Amino acid sequence: MESQAHGSSDHLKACFVCSRSLPLDEFYKHPRMSDGRLGKCKACTKQHVRENYRQRREQYREYERVRFQEPERRAYVYRAAAKHRTNNPIKARARTAVARAIRSGRLVRMPCEVCGMKAEAHHGDYTKPLEVQWLCKEHHWAHHNERANG
Repeated sequence: MESQAHGSSDHLKACFVCSRSLPLDEFYKHPRMSDGRLGKCKACTKQHVRENYRQRREQYREYERVRFQEPERRAYVYRAAAKHRTNNPIKARARTAVARAIRSGRLVRMPCEVCGMKAEAHHGDYTKPLEVQWLCKEHHWAHHNERANG
């Protein structure tokens, strides 16, 4: 039997996408499946969702724009942002410092250092709030994914 490092479940299930045998807790719950779990593992499901979003980006942006007009959704987004600021005060202060520096002219927004598109500030070190790298959303996410996966 495989190591229990993946989870506490004793039963294994094979993912129909990657064919790996994994503990049941590596599969999302799904009430219509005979074993109560989805047929593809969490990692494959997440990859599928990312690819689907990339292919239908404009459709999802429009959906979220319309959804944000609902008072409940707007309140939820604001609560989540406030909670994030509370839980990550150093990051919040760094982002605020950048916004203020841009407004005052002490910091000039530059194009993406990779592709030249409209960019946002990336902090390598949040304790140095005005030391930023300018990356577009795509390259900013790619940078964080490289760090998380590598």
